[in-house]
Amino acid sequence: MLTQVIDIMIPKKMFLTKGVGVHPEKLSSFELALRGAGIQQFNLVHVSSILPPHCNIVPRDKGLREMSPGQIVYCVMARNATKEAGRQMASSIGVAIPADESNYGYLSEHASFGETANVAGDYAEDLAAEMLASTLGIDFDPDVSYNEKREIWKIDDRIYKTRNITQSAVGHRKGKWTTVIAAAVFV
Repeated sequence: MLTQVIDIMIPKKMFLTKGVGVHPEKLSSFELALRGAGIQQFNLVHVSSILPPHCNIVPRDKGLREMSPGQIVYCVMARNATKEAGRQMASSIGVAIPADESNYGYLSEHASFGETANVAGDYAEDLAAEMLASTLGIDFDPDVSYNEKREIWKIDDRIYKTRNITQSAVGHRKGKWTTVIAAAVFV
């Protein structure tokens, strides 16, 4: 019985999504970002950053079809907001998937100012890969560039794949709240 309960609590699917919202009110800006991501109709519970073993990443539309409005949904979310006109910001989720799918992987959240989507996404991806590499016992120098670490991980082949989803935006020109989110949503 306990094994069945535990098995139900371990997500089998996950999707990545992102959104941006602009509004005079901060909370409404966040709501619009959730709408942009397609997840406004759920009761979101933020969890830490583990990609469960055997958890498949599915397209957003496929994941959403399996969910119902009002459902309690677990997610890893990165969120950022500004009211400063012209301020660059980003929110990103990095994913590191182990080659052995019976092992768990890692998700990372990153929110920043002054970074492009590419820079923020690469950083989030790097964070997730570093956490997975350290768990798998892969020897690397955390101070070398991401490209050098990526080469080490490719040679080792215990990390199957890394990726990210990133939403960036520039603060509204008239100072309305601008919110960006990126999320890994468990189905």
